[in-house]
Amino acid sequence: MNVAVIIAGGSGKRMHQDIPKQFINVYDKPVIIYTLEGFQRHPEIDAIEVVCLEGWHDILKAYAKQFDIDKLKWVVTGGETTQESIRNGVFHLEGICSGEDIVIIHDGIRPLVDATVLSDVIIKCRQYGNGVSSMPYNEQIFKIKDETSTCSYIPRETLRRVSTPQAYRFDKLDKAYHEAFEKGIGIHGSSYANTMMVDLGETLYFAAGSDKNIKLTTKDDLEIFKAYLKLEKDSWLK
Repeated sequence: MNVAVIIAGGSGKRMHQDIPKQFINVYDKPVIIYTLEGFQRHPEIDAIEVVCLEGWHDILKAYAKQFDIDKLKWVVTGGETTQESIRNGVFHLEGICSGEDIVIIHDGIRPLVDATVLSDVIIKCRQYGNGVSSMPYNEQIFKIKDETSTCSYIPRETLRRVSTPQAYRFDKLDKAYHEAFEKGIGIHGSSYANTMMVDLGETLYFAAGSDKNIKLTTKDDLEIFKAYLKLEKDSWLK
């Protein structure tokens, strides 16, 4: 079984809106529904769990019913941090998932997940035990010498940008979150499932990524998302 765990527990303060950004309507549809539709349509996704901001569970379920997201099976309350939210989602699947099942973690505010990217993280996870969506880094990265200058850089060929979706075997992921929270490893600051796994000594395996897979953090990101929805590919592009 392949289970998608969609993290939608944030309040979205940086968007400066009256409601959480995952529930903002874009062309008469909430952002979270665009995200869920990508998993709903994918033939290899068997079930969806959403880790949701407290107080929004019933609203989410109502939207899921309205937009025919019938793969949504569970809604779990998020935590104070992203890592607590992911942990809550993973722990809720204990007794539901077997060790060999694949859990795909994805940000609820990344509404443009590509089917080929989703397929590849699942393929890599079956092969290696995990698969993380990634892209080459195309900008030059310089180290700061002081506030106004630099004299060294990091070769971009040695860098990869990693985001969600990320896929993990359930047994490894569940064990890792128990260990991480018991020992306080990889759960602080901006840590996520991928960084936590590396902190715990795991090797991660790159899967396909997409520049279109933007994270809606600011109002500018929202405008870019709206533009993508209106965009039509030119027929001559391969």
